[in-house]
Amino acid sequence: MTTIGIIGAGEVGSQIARAALLHGYEVVIANSRGPETLENLVTELGPKARAAHAADAAEAGDFAVVAVPLKLVNDMPAEALACKIVLDTNNYMIWRDGHFEVIDSGEKTVHELRQEHLPTSKVVQAFTHIQAPRITTAGRLSGAPDRLALPASSDYPEAVELVTRLYDQFGFDTVDNSPLSESWRTAPGQPAWTELAHQTRDELMANLKRAHPLAAPTRDCPTEGSPHVRQ
Repeated sequence: MTTIGIIGAGEVGSQIARAALLHGYEVVIANSRGPETLENLVTELGPKARAAHAADAAEAGDFAVVAVPLKLVNDMPAEALACKIVLDTNNYMIWRDGHFEVIDSGEKTVHELRQEHLPTSKVVQAFTHIQAPRITTAGRLSGAPDRLALPASSDYPEAVELVTRLYDQFGFDTVDNSPLSESWRTAPGQPAWTELAHQTRDELMANLKRAHPLAAPTRDCPTEGSPHVRQ
């Protein structure tokens, strides 16, 4: 049975855990406060979930999900994540993160920075374009005309392949927006971001083409229902 190590037990991490458990995965989940603070969540999730420290969750996972904002100083257990595919759910939010000059200038994307923090992992952008509650409610069968599509970007094709399978299991189509350097096309302020709630595959692909590198990033605090209000 495949185990997913999840670092981050906020809205996004916990919803990915719920969806994964529904589809036969086991989950080891961590937050910054210690596994004892996740007792209620793990009880809700059931016997195929357990809490751990971040490094232990990373070590236990056949692959991992990082559902916490990126910090310029690396705080991820890089050694425990070595040689693993790592799904990075982070969006660069100025209201939350402050300004990262390397991102504001267009030199790097937030996901390229995550890859630099995890040089021996295979980082892939995933679950950045869906409100957390909809991860478990918005999925549709393959071929449904209203099936939503989510982007995936990576420098590693095998990482995109894994995310594509996971998206499909959860009920979503995939648009490959690789490599990581292209993930700016889905950043806050871009068309793919502003229409994130209702995009089919064709709509998402069209919005990616409409992206502009000089688009102003979102600076305001999110409204209720926006993705990643808490992570």
